[in-house]
Amino acid sequence: MASEPPKIHLTNNKGRRSLDSVAGFTTSIGLGSIFTGTIGGSGHTIVLGKVEGNSKLDGTLVIGESGCWVGDIVAKHIVIAGQVEGSITAREKMEIVCTAKIRGSLTSPFIAIAEGAVHEGEIHMGEVKRFTDQRDQG
Repeated sequence: MASEPPKIHLTNNKGRRSLDSVAGFTTSIGLGSIFTGTIGGSGHTIVLGKVEGNSKLDGTLVIGESGCWVGDIVAKHIVIAGQVEGSITAREKMEIVCTAKIRGSLTSPFIAIAEGAVHEGEIHMGEVKRFTDQRDQG
């Protein structure tokens, strides 16, 4: 049975602000792969398979639509399109895509949640700042 193509193409979407500075991923957990343990480092990481464990990353973490993470996440920037169960902390920005399903607390100075995303848990933010989305302007 063939799998459906992803609805959201995170690896090549340069319109997504959190991914603008990501030239490539240094770590990849592929579709069908399972990683158990702690992921750390300064590079960018993409998860299309399953992770059971924690992270402490200085780069960007992307959890693709097929990705699943059970455990606590800490990273500089985080983009979630898949499933997460655990505490999530983005030191700079967190983006939750319409296909995401999250159970756990979210902590970040900036959090963007797309319509259709599901989140069960608390949200902790610092100072609230308003902005105009430049992508919507012609």
